[in-house]
Amino acid sequence: MAADRASDRPHLAATYREARSAVLAAADRVGAEPLSFVHPSAGREDEELAIDVMTVGPVDADSVLVIVSGTHGVEGYAGSALQRWWLESRAGQRPPGVRVVLIHALNPIGFSWVRRVNEDNVDLNRNFVDWTQPPTNDAYGEVAHLLVPESWDEESRAATTHALLEVAGEVGFDRFQEIVSSGQYTHPTGVFHGGSGPVWSHRWLADHFSEIAGSARRLGLIDLHTGLGPWGHGELISHETGGDPGYERGTAWWGEVRSMRDGESVSASLDGDWLAAIDGWVPDVEVTAAALEFGTVDTITVMQSLRADAWLHAHGDPSGPDADAIRAQVRAAFADDDPAWLAKLVERFDDVTSAALTALTPTVT
Repeated sequence: MAADRASDRPHLAATYREARSAVLAAADRVGAEPLSFVHPSAGREDEELAIDVMTVGPVDADSVLVIVSGTHGVEGYAGSALQRWWLESRAGQRPPGVRVVLIHALNPIGFSWVRRVNEDNVDLNRNFVDWTQPPTNDAYGEVAHLLVPESWDEESRAATTHALLEVAGEVGFDRFQEIVSSGQYTHPTGVFHGGSGPVWSHRWLADHFSEIAGSARRLGLIDLHTGLGPWGHGELISHETGGDPGYERGTAWWGEVRSMRDGESVSASLDGDWLAAIDGWVPDVEVTAAALEFGTVDTITVMQSLRADAWLHAHGDPSGPDADAIRAQVRAAFADDDPAWLAKLVERFDDVTSAALTALTPTVT
């Protein structure tokens, strides 16, 4: 079901505060009274931060669709806009017998500070690992000083970027992407840092996910992301391998999913992806989960924005004169204000959510 009216198309909020206010207002209009779980820290504008959970449909439904925004904070600008659009334009068309749960801003502090990471510089999608035996990524250590140098002046940027491109040329782009982005646990001020233990959003998910699933016997989950792939294209990424039941159900629902484990996806294979933890929280529920990844700009531009952000928070001043320009650089890498980009996202999101709801709709016998 394609989006059908230009007026339905969302716009990106300017700030986390604006995004949260708009999605809560949309929820209120359709009777989806939110449960708000307040973060212990305030935001960049000293605003309250929270994970907001909004529910539409019967609480005792056997079939549940969960739609998540802001796993990577800054990516919440697009995710929040899509959630708001769904509440305003599709909540009234929800199939009977299916409950829809919107989890808004899973990483609210990253959303507020226009960062991909959380308050601990941790990438939430690298944090769900076995902490008795965290993964190793020795190759990251060899390029860590190049990725986040102590200086971020023009000369340093040029020299370290050139050196990184030389490494990529030597090992190949796919291997370089794996080294840099699969997750690392030894450089806490670096990029794609997985942390040293479960962070606040991780603990919240582990504590509350079974409650969110409720009486579900079948559960679909769409985790909204931006920053990888062609401009405006929405790729469905599975954390499972081809032939696994969840991968096969995803293919049946959506026509195609791409396994990051099998090297099919624009994403490297990740350590600590939270979608892989769901089965452990709801072991008796049939779970079909995918990340929906929307492309923005080229990979090098995205990486440069992440390097700048990591430098700012490791060696610079997040409230200083360089901060606004770097935050604008990060936002531009993960959220395009071009209405044509948003229109493509809405259409793809509408198709993906509609297909999931159709698959979850109970069969009348």
